[in-house]
Amino acid sequence: MIFGTLLPLLLPEWFSPEFIITALGNWALWGVALIIFTECAIFPILPGDSLLFAVGMFTAMGTIVFGGTASTAIVIFVVLIIAAIGGNFTGYWVGRLIGPPLFKERSGFWGKVFNPKYIDKTHAFFEKHGASTLILARFVPIVRTFVTLIAGMSKMNFRSFIGYTAIGGFLWVILITTAGYFLGGVPIIKNNFELACIIIVFISITPMIWEGFKVRRQAKAEKAEADQAEVPALSTAD
Repeated sequence: MIFGTLLPLLLPEWFSPEFIITALGNWALWGVALIIFTECAIFPILPGDSLLFAVGMFTAMGTIVFGGTASTAIVIFVVLIIAAIGGNFTGYWVGRLIGPPLFKERSGFWGKVFNPKYIDKTHAFFEKHGASTLILARFVPIVRTFVTLIAGMSKMNFRSFIGYTAIGGFLWVILITTAGYFLGGVPIIKNNFELACIIIVFISITPMIWEGFKVRRQAKAEKAEADQAEVPALSTAD
């Protein structure tokens, strides 16, 4: 899981959000929308969180403009929300139609990206939080892609799926992009954008780290209880 989350940070400069937006120029929003769509649909290693943050930051700087301030915000929010929800819509049907073959055991790069272990971890996340997982997982890299595929693979009721994923997509785009708009102007963030992206990634994976910690702690507690239960049994046998 960590491999997929950190991979964008290890790729060439042209993969960075700052480079993508700068290189696309007037097409920046549409390029970002395409990347957001692809990440939410099936390709989990694209830099969704940092791209949304960067869009907000560059909008505050005046690099991305569609008329006035209000109209620019409306266009950006509408386009990116549609891209996020549209990506999940596509991912649901990909999971429903070809999910199992996609996650079969294989070696190499694609074996790491579509590792069956991700399905098990995301399924456990899904089982614990139910349909609300589609909202919570939106803020967790990797999980937000796979939870959509699992919803399709498990043939979750489509009406419930699209309702929850729409709420998640709306909140994700609004909160991360707005954060970029207001925080991107802070000198320390503006002058250290790559560091800011790393911080965003680690904030995003904090829920996963916390869940992993709780699972391990619970497993140790259960093992300790099992060991204590065995001691009286052995004493009785003696």
